[in-house]
Formats: sequence, C-alpha cells, structure tokens
Amino acid sequence: MPLATDHRQTRDEGQAMAGTSSATGEPERTTGEAPVRPRREQAQEQDAPAAIGSRVKRLRKERELTQRQLAEPAYTAAYVSTLEAGRVRPSEAALRHIAERLGVAHEELATGRPTHIATALRMELADAQRLLAVEDAADARAAYGQILGRAERYGLTQERGAALVGLGECALEAGELTDALDRFRAAEHALAGEPLPARARAVRGRSVAHYLAGELRYSCYLLESAIDELNTSGLHDPGALLQLYTASIAPYMDMGAHARAAQAAELALALVPQVSDPALVATMHRTVARTLIAEGRADAAQTSLARATELYQQLQIRTELAHCHWMRGYVCAQHDDLVQAETELRTAHSMLVSKRAALYVSQVEVELADVLRRRGKSTEAAELLESLLAGLKPGRGAVHAGGAHRLLGLIAEAAGDAEAAELHYATALSLLEQTGAAGDLADICRLLGDLLRGEGRTEAALNAYRTGLGHRAEPGTTTLGPAPARPPFAPWA
Repeated sequence: MPLATDHRQTRDEGQAMAGTSSATGEPERTTGEAPVRPRREQAQEQDAPAAIGSRVKRLRKERELTQRQLAEPAYTAAYVSTLEAGRVRPSEAALRHIAERLGVAHEELATGRPTHIATALRMELADAQRLLAVEDAADARAAYGQILGRAERYGLTQERGAALVGLGECALEAGELTDALDRFRAAEHALAGEPLPARARAVRGRSVAHYLAGELRYSCYLLESAIDELNTSGLHDPGALLQLYTASIAPYMDMGAHARAAQAAELALALVPQVSDPALVATMHRTVARTLIAEGRADAAQTSLARATELYQQLQIRTELAHCHWMRGYVCAQHDDLVQAETELRTAHSMLVSKRAALYVSQVEVELADVLRRRGKSTEAAELLESLLAGLKPGRGAVHAGGAHRLLGLIAEAAGDAEAAELHYATALSLLEQTGAAGDLADICRLLGDLLRGEGRTEAALNAYRTGLGHRAEPGTTTLGPAPARPPFAPWA
C-alpha cells in the first residue's frame, strides 16, 4: 500500500518561511486569538498623540487635578487641553514635566507601559515554566494566561509569543493536541517579525503536536524547513538548532529513516558545547539515546540517559524525568530484562499520571502492556490496552493506538482467536498508514501475513507481505525530501 505523497515539492515552494500557514500551504485554523499586528505598528499606536493625550487625561482625572494645575508653572491649561485632545505631540520636555506632575515614569506616560513591565513578565514566564515542570499543567496554564493578557495589553510581542508557546506546551502535556497546535500557530504569527531563532520553540512545539497526532511526515517537514532556513540564512543559533535537530529524531525513527535520525543526533551532539541551557542539553541526551539503542549501543544509551536524568533532577523537571524512566524501561525490554523493564515503566506511568500528562500516559501504557504480555500477564495487558483505547479521542496518538491494536492482535492470536487477531492487525494497519511509520507498518504486515498463511489464505498472505516490503524497501525515502543542509560550523564547515 503506498504511503502519502512526497513533500519535496512543498518544501521547495515554502521553505523560506517555514512555520507559517502561507509558507506550508497548510489550511488556516481559527485560533481564537486576535490578529497580530507587527511590533512597530503597535508601538506607533501606543506613541500616537491621541494615545498619549488619552493617558494624560485619564491620569489627571484619577489624581483630581485641573488642566491648569497640571500645566503650571511651565505650560498653560490651553496647551494641556490641546494635548489631551490628541491635536499635538508633546515635546520630550513637556512629557517629562507632565509625568513628574502626575507622579508616573516618563516611559509609562510615553508608551503606556509601566516601567520594567517587560522584565517583570519575563520573570513570570520563568516561574510559569518551573510550575509546568513540577506541578499540574492546569496551574501553569492559568499563570501563562495571565501573562498573555498583560503582554497583549501592553503590546509586548516577544512576551506574548512566549506565553502562547507556554500555553501550547501545557496543552501538549494534557494531550489537547488541537489546542496545542492553535497556540503554537498563534505564537508563530505573533513572532512573525522576529528572527527565526525567536520562533524555534514555537516551530518545535507545533511539530511535536503533529508528531503526537500521528502526522509524522508533516512534523519532519516543519523541522527540516526551519533547519534549512537557519543554516542557509546565516542565522546560526546553537540553541535553536539543538531544539530542532532533537525534535526531528523521534519522527525520523518512527518513519524508519534511521540514517537521518542518526545524522540529526550527531549534529545535535556537536552543538552541545555551544549551548548553555541545561534543559535543552538534557532533552537532547534523552532523545539521542533512542538512536543509540537502534544501533545496538545499549551502554552508550544508558550513559546518555544517566546524563539526562542527572540534569532533570537538578532542574526538578518531573515530566522529563518520567520520560527517562520510560526510555530505561524500553532499553531493559530490548534486552529481555522484563522485571526491571516493568519497574521502570510503572515508575514512569505513576509520575505521568500524577502530572496528568494524558497522551504520554497512553504511550507508556502501550510499552508496559507489551512487557506484561511478554511476562505472561496477557489478561492484565489486554485490560490496560482496552482502557487506553477507550480513553483516546479521535485524531490523538495514531502511532500508539496502532501499537495497542498490534498487541491486542498478538494476545488474541496467542489465545487462538484468529478472527479477533486479524481485526486488530487490520485496524493497526489502517491507523499506521496515516502516519507513514514504516517500521511499524512492515511489522504489522508481517504479522498479518503470518496469520493469514497459517489459515491457508495464501494469496491474502502474499498481498500482506508485499505491502510490508513496499513500506520497508527504502525507509523514509518515499515521504521525505532532501536532507536538511548541514550547519556552517566545525567539523563540517
């Protein structure tokens, strides 16, 4: 069965403006956010004579001053009246005089923004990020919402974009992928006038949301386009590149593009000495461990996970610590240490449940169910998977929903229920074909073919095997365009 159409043409047409709807050709969605004006336009509105005059009049009345009292001794009441009506732009000296009489900072009177408001909001953004790391996403969402309202009120574009990204990350953790996409998209629009490095976190967030929704090809396209723009435009930013390369590893692996995932891991590791943010470095180590496992380098993967765990413990980022336990469980399962694998996965599951990270909980449950099945606890595994599938909303997590049906098929087949097994395999195949997860697709086709052959349905089995071979022939190359350009730094400069 063929995969979806190639993205080469799309990337060539839209690469220069990755991350915007106009560039990607993606249909616009209603975000619920007001249209974003460029920062310069917002500043001009704040500094316009009418806006300044309105602020002067409001502050004067709040302080119960007459126009004459405000004006004297340097100016006249008539001048203040003309200023308040917005018919004249006050001079610098006049603004400073009036600001002193009103008891406010000159900057606040001139721009409408309280002194140091941008600095205060950045501190609040850091607090909200810490809240998301250690507490419930709902608490962080409330904090980001308050910051967003104030940033919009004062026309602070960068702080508005950061608050929207934070809200997107809260939605991701809660498994609300549509809301997450809307928030990240709104952040990209808000930061449209900023250099691409300022938009990297929003691009990464949107790509992760598409990945979790099972849209692997589009996730890769967003990341590759942004990486190309950074590397070819001279906007070299190690932190931004590290985020993008790291985010690309998971969809590459799921698509079967292992060589490209390994290259992204290699480039991410080369960037580490230039990056000071420990959270970015920790996420890179955790994610790179997956490519090391695929290469059979279990010891290197454990070392990478240990480094990530150490950094996350220092930063007290609970969700990411859970991901480290999850990955450790996967490593143990790969090496048939099923008792330790179950322990690690249950630890990850418990931590993610406490954080109410719904979508990540579902992903861990698939891994845990596989370990339980392999340990002979098939009934418990089946109950876990049925509960997982019942709680999944449409459009959420096609990859792990497909994985759940695959495991249910294996359990049914082991129990001698070939009809139920075939139904689960067919459902898994249908879900995974939407994602382009080449390795998983090939595996499902093999399982289905073996089942059909065992029932004497030779022609149907051959069709299943042929489909699997079609997906496995050249992993990733039927859906991905040319690899992103290498960054202009050693050792590839």
